[in-house]
Amino acid sequence: VQLVESGGGLVQPGGSLRLSCAASGFPFSSYAMSWYRQAPKKARELVAFIARAGDSTKYADSVKGRFTISRDNAKNTVYLQMNRLNVEDTAVYYCNTFQWGRNYWGQGTQVTVSS
Repeated sequence: VQLVESGGGLVQPGGSLRLSCAASGFPFSSYAMSWYRQAPKKARELVAFIARAGDSTKYADSVKGRFTISRDNAKNTVYLQMNRLNVEDTAVYYCNTFQWGRNYWGQGTQVTVSS
């Protein structure tokens, strides 16, 4: 299992970013996918979840209405569109899949929201 995130960067408050996670090494369309984030000195938290067919999604309360998770099973990629970013969204964002009792993580991509 390999997960490679991209798309992070520095953005001003109110701005937008789209994160991508390219997956390989497993049948992508057979597994749900998630995005997590970890801010400095804080625990890693679930941001968004998408079912394997993309027909069901869930979000942390803090990002509802601002973030959208989606997936393209033909491209083995999951996305996180982040709008109306604020400084509290600053964190390392991780792609995740949970398979056969084990969590798999990407290397993470840094998102910094600052003026």
